Amino acid sequence: MGNTRDEIQARMLANISNEYDKSEGSFFYDALKPVAIEMEAAYAELETAPENFFVVTATGSNLDKRVAEQGLVRKPAVKATTIVIITGNEGAIINSGDKVASDTVNFIIKESKTIGITGQESVLVECEIAGSIGNVPAGAIKYFPITLPGLTAVTNPDPVTNGYDGETDAELRARYFAKVQTPATSGNKYHYRNWALEKSGVGDAKVFPLWNGAGTVKVVIINSNKRAADAQLVTDVANYIEEQRPIGATVTVTSAEELVINISVTLTLAAGYTLEQARASIEAKVTDYLKSIAFISDFVSYVIIGSLILQADGVTDYSGLTVNGGTSNITIGAEQVAVLGVVTIA
Repeated sequence: MGNTRDEIQARMLANISNEYDKSEGSFFYDALKPVAIEMEAAYAELETAPENFFVVTATGSNLDKRVAEQGLVRKPAVKATTIVIITGNEGAIINSGDKVASDTVNFIIKESKTIGITGQESVLVECEIAGSIGNVPAGAIKYFPITLPGLTAVTNPDPVTNGYDGETDAELRARYFAKVQTPATSGNKYHYRNWALEKSGVGDAKVFPLWNGAGTVKVVIINSNKRAADAQLVTDVANYIEEQRPIGATVTVTSAEELVINISVTLTLAAGYTLEQARASIEAKVTDYLKSIAFISDFVSYVIIGSLILQADGVTDYSGLTVNGGTSNITIGAEQVAVLGVVTIA
């Protein structure tokens, strides 16, 4: 039985005696039309309702409600922060709340300072928008959105990497199943991993029990961008676990070490494509691949790298592929995370 608005209306009209006019434009036809439209929407809701009963298919707020039954809360997005160097005239005031900017996003100055005799001051800034949008390269923060008296230049000497997107449905669902399918009790290794994963900004964690003798636990983390965690995130996780851990355990939290993957390859391109277009596509595909294997695989596949190059925009063939100078798989250490370095194309 169909439940489109026309099918619903036809069934309702069929239940009205034929002694009445039921043709298009009649009273009964027009009166039942809006009812059929509303019922179509109601049936659509009913058809999808069972999906919201199960974690494997629930989405959005419905998924939030289901995982809350296990004490889980979706991790929110985190605003990126960094130190910028502001140049200006001696005595010029830097006010908390003023803004600096990159080409894509504004950053809010979080502390007030006065330019000294050196003509420069370092200040903390926070991205206006939460999420990875605030992760910009070194030197990208270079504007004042509005003129600030006495201030002439701004720059960020280091890349910004600590902005994290909010937890997706897939990530939250995976964390739910990790919790219910691994028995976290009495401070076992699953407990420590779950505790680490509860902190915003943590992308994954490995736990090494007894790493430095009896009663010791080492937790190695990566951030939500599947890169090494910064010092602040490591501290936040360590402090959180310290509040949860059993009495007597000595816990060490560290970041994974980044294993840089450099690629060199000669490409044959289709007509109309440039090397830079191909490079950008290769970088995006390899980065996604490395993220997908972070803390899962213990090697970077040479063959998969080659396959991804062939899938890149404009690439018809390649030769001379080397990964970190060789033609074999790259081993990833137990406390390492592979990240893309330089892609050299000939």
